[in-house]
Amino acid sequence: MSENAVVIVGLGNPGPEYAGTRHNLGEACVRELASRLGVEVARKRWRSLVGFADQSPPGFGGRIWLVLPQTFMNLSGQAVRAALRDVGVGPEALWVVHDELDLPLCRLRIAFGRSDAGNNGVRSIIGALGRDDFWRFRIGVGKPASARHGVQHVLGRWSRAEAARVPAVTAGVVDALEEALRSGVVRAMDLYNRAGSLGCEELA
Repeated sequence: MSENAVVIVGLGNPGPEYAGTRHNLGEACVRELASRLGVEVARKRWRSLVGFADQSPPGFGGRIWLVLPQTFMNLSGQAVRAALRDVGVGPEALWVVHDELDLPLCRLRIAFGRSDAGNNGVRSIIGALGRDDFWRFRIGVGKPASARHGVQHVLGRWSRAEAARVPAVTAGVVDALEEALRSGVVRAMDLYNRAGSLGCEELA
């Protein structure tokens, strides 16, 4: 096992046509984390774009792998399984950052284990690993008007009101990731698994 390493995966779909969609919010947050850490996520490995940081926030002291799968969302597990195998860590060192229909925009819920909650990327990871015991940073994107419009909703672009809140959401999620690196994921849960923690007002 690799000593004190963490693999942080930002889920999304590859290609410019998907950039800025709700489904790519996890990827956007990990890109912003990379920017704060001074990491270029550009190396092609594990069917992903990859970067790593050894100069981590105080309190972590290990290597932080940042992984952006370049498979489509429903094949994300292939990339994640290869990354964990080569880094030499188990699922407990995996943090998956992804969009979540069951939460409103401006809400974050950090959780360990549980079901895929309808997210195809998380479902693929569970299937590829054969287990669900990894950390999820679940970022609310709100529900569509009806369940049958779920795909259109996550692949769609933000409304004007939503777009005004996305920078605060992204910054808040990255704050939570940095807190988790500094003080542990449980401490980040205590601080960020509540309304208002991302610094923006939820839409009615």
